[in-house]
Amino acid sequence: MCHIKQIKMKYVIILAEEVSNVDFSQVLETSENTLRYSNDNGQALLKFEGATPSFLEGKQLYDYTGIMEILNSPQWTQED
Repeated sequence: MCHIKQIKMKYVIILAEEVSNVDFSQVLETSENTLRYSNDNGQALLKFEGATPSFLEGKQLYDYTGIMEILNSPQWTQED
């Protein structure tokens, strides 16, 4: 069941300075405080389902497999 939800979900990475443009009613995160940021805090991850919100139009969209490759990179993972 969880896998089906992942297929429908779309992911976008935005610059941290673009967070103020996010309409949180159109994405799955609820506020700036619930975003996942890259290790350098320069980028943030957004998730949504359905139509692409207007403020994300023109941005690179990722599916689950594509975003996991990025999130598992050193730029996004914390070393123990």
